[in-house]
Amino acid sequence: QVQLVESGGGLVQAGGSLRLACAASSSRFSFNAMAWYRQAPGEQRNLVAQVTAGGTTNYADSVKGRFTISRENAKNAVYLQMNSLKPEDTAVYYCHGLRNYVDYWGQGTQVTVSS
Repeated sequence: QVQLVESGGGLVQAGGSLRLACAASSSRFSFNAMAWYRQAPGEQRNLVAQVTAGGTTNYADSVKGRFTISRENAKNAVYLQMNSLKPEDTAVYYCHGLRNYVDYWGQGTQVTVSS
């Protein structure tokens, strides 16, 4: 069995930073694309940032310039550096991996930004 595990969430003041990490439970498992999504209370799960196996990145407009996604393919890991955090960033953040057109999801990690 393979699963994605997130870490790095927590409580931070507005303007602060957090770094989220996600890794597959198996070192033999690789993804063609990885991403971070988030879901605020009462809202849908939305894409925050994604990165392809080749390193191409894409960001939601709301986080562009503040968040940086990166991946370490050898470790099957993806990271999200979040700077200049705002209360609107408060949500559960989910790691996502796409492998052979199959979706894999982490359990989520809570990010709370106080005003």
